[in-house]
Amino acid sequence: MTVHTELTIDTAERAQFADIGALTVGVYVGEGHVHPDSPYVAELLDTDTRARAARVLVAARAGEVLGSVTIARPGTPFADIARPGELEFRMLAVEPRARGGGIGAALVRAVIDTAREEEFDAVVLTTMPGMADARRMYDRIGFAHVPERDWATPTGLPLTVMRLTL
Repeated sequence: MTVHTELTIDTAERAQFADIGALTVGVYVGEGHVHPDSPYVAELLDTDTRARAARVLVAARAGEVLGSVTIARPGTPFADIARPGELEFRMLAVEPRARGGGIGAALVRAVIDTAREEEFDAVVLTTMPGMADARRMYDRIGFAHVPERDWATPTGLPLTVMRLTL
C-alpha cells in the first residue's frame, strides 16, 4: 500500500525557518546563482528577518520543507521592484529532488492568489540568467518580460523583471 501525503502551502512557522534558510542558500549558492562569498547569502539564510518584513510561504509534505517563497509588498524592505499596485515575490526555492512535481508552480500560484485576494493589479519578480527552469515556469504561468525594468546587481549580474497582470 502506498500512502501519498498532500502538499501543503502556508505561512512559514518559526520552527521551519532554519530549514527554509538552508534550502534557499542550497539552491541559490549550490546551483551557482549566487557566489558563496556574496553578502546576499546572509539574506537568503535569514528567514527570521524576512518573516518580520514580508510573508514567507512554505511548501511541505509530511512535515518536510520542500519549497519556499517570500512575498513582498511595495514599499517594504524586501520589495526590490514592486511599484504601487504590484505584489512582488522573491527567493523562490524548491528542493532539487522534489522538482518536476509542481511545487514551484504551486508556490507561485499561492502568490497570485494572495495578490488577487488583496486586490493587487499585478505580480512581479526578478529572475537571474541561469534560472532557465524557473523562467520556463514563469512563461507557462503567463508572466511577461518587462525589459525596460531589467536591472543589475552591484557586481553587474543582469537581472530580468517579469510581470503578470491580474
